[in-house]
Amino acid sequence: MAKRDLAIDLFKSFQTGKRTKKKSAPVDLPPQPKDPQPLSDLLTNLIQEREWKSGIAEGTLFSSWVDIVGPEIAQHATPISLLEGVLVIQTSSTAWATQLRIVEPEILSTIQSSAPGALVDSIKTIGPHTPSWKRGIRTIRGAKGPRDTYG
Repeated sequence: MAKRDLAIDLFKSFQTGKRTKKKSAPVDLPPQPKDPQPLSDLLTNLIQEREWKSGIAEGTLFSSWVDIVGPEIAQHATPISLLEGVLVIQTSSTAWATQLRIVEPEILSTIQSSAPGALVDSIKTIGPHTPSWKRGIRTIRGAKGPRDTYG
């Protein structure tokens, strides 16, 4: 019996293109509970189970404020809070607060159509923060406000 040279056999198989082993076709198994799942499916299930839909919609309202109300209004008005269906908007001046109070129904309808899950029932518009004259180094007891503060 003659010895076989494995190197020569391998070389001949590459020359002819014949391979001794055949690859089997991949088998599709049904997904198992511990198999990896797409992250989007997991997040969707988590949001539904914990009922976070309205909270996410409210966050979307704050993050996409410029797209909802437009760049001009967004430059002068900022949403501050959303509690129990009341959206509080702070403006850069009292003139802007007055203008937003006039167009409040249109803004409310735009918000409800742009962020449908956000539970906004009404809008409260406030002006800019002003300094308090109640406390500080230039306060006088019994004073009647800024007109009495400086003497």
